[in-house]
Amino acid sequence: MTTLHVVVDQVVAPVPGGIGRYAEELTRHLVATAPEGCEVAAVVSAVGNDDLRRLETLLPGLSELQRLALPRRELSLAWQGGIVGGLAKEMVHAPSVLAPLVKHDRVQFPGRQSVVTVHDTVPWTHPETLTPRGVHFHRAMVKRAFKYADAVVVPTHAVASALNEVYRFDDRLRVIGGAPSGRLRTPVDADLRAERLGLPERYVLAVGTLEPRKGLAHLIAAMAHPDAPQDVPLVIAGPDGWGDVDVYGTAERAGLARDRVKVLGRVDDADLAVAYDRATVFVFPSLAEGFGLPVIEAMSFGTPVIHSDDAAVSEVASDAGVTVARDPRDSYPERLAQAVYQVVNDPLLASHLAVAGPDRARMFDWNDAALETWQLHADL
Repeated sequence: MTTLHVVVDQVVAPVPGGIGRYAEELTRHLVATAPEGCEVAAVVSAVGNDDLRRLETLLPGLSELQRLALPRRELSLAWQGGIVGGLAKEMVHAPSVLAPLVKHDRVQFPGRQSVVTVHDTVPWTHPETLTPRGVHFHRAMVKRAFKYADAVVVPTHAVASALNEVYRFDDRLRVIGGAPSGRLRTPVDADLRAERLGLPERYVLAVGTLEPRKGLAHLIAAMAHPDAPQDVPLVIAGPDGWGDVDVYGTAERAGLARDRVKVLGRVDDADLAVAYDRATVFVFPSLAEGFGLPVIEAMSFGTPVIHSDDAAVSEVASDAGVTVARDPRDSYPERLAQAVYQVVNDPLLASHLAVAGPDRARMFDWNDAALETWQLHADL
């Protein structure tokens, strides 16, 4: 039996973010699509029993759930230094840069494979939007990947091109994107959930971890701009990240009345589905991304989407959304405001986007991503 060991630590990280969702969905579908004679084992740091049980619930069908001896931070430092233990002898797939990377002979030992996923090049292109520790870790692990990884998965061709500017991975790169979660479906109690969440009848929605890179300050400033529709509030869903993003403080400084902005915080999939489904328009103002999963999630509900002109996000959205240029940066909020006004007040444009979005979202499928991942390991 051939066992693929998948590193699932990000799934139970304090702030899982898009990478946590990616790791969860990919692993679940790797289990479901495992070829005959293959199985999937999961690898996690020294998490608590509650996290272990959660992983067992989220990822049924694993042949093994291996809990390592080191906690997450210590494990990151050990793997950064090349101390990886017995995993060096296994077939490993890492849905992030957290991977056990050491020198190995794949020709003599074909079962020893290391595949890493690099979701973006933000540590090089926009390091100021990350923590210094995060920048150092990502750069160090990608350097190790260049030395020792058999292949590197990236979510878009934009990331592939940008990463090749950092290290010439060339034919070791494989583009495999993400997709909306199968669990992101409008629940039967949608009305009750909308009432509990306090969702307005019409609203602009933003989704993402609250951190500087997501461009929320620009969107808040846009909603305060005179060109923005004054009768449509802003609703923000997502957990706190780093950088102490103070939404209400930012709104106050921008001149956006407190009753025109609502923060939902971290929400479960059912609540998130309701928020997506009922939004008048979804705005993704992110300054730098590798994929931009919320864009596809919103499109899957037929919600009109406005997004930044980040290369990866534009590639994912194709022509199914309204693209807004980030530069010049000082007038970015004004352009966002004008785009929001246009979509909110142009029924023909909104209806066009409501049709184009789901068509585009159907191009992304977790089953396909898992099959392509299995094929990658078979090619190695």
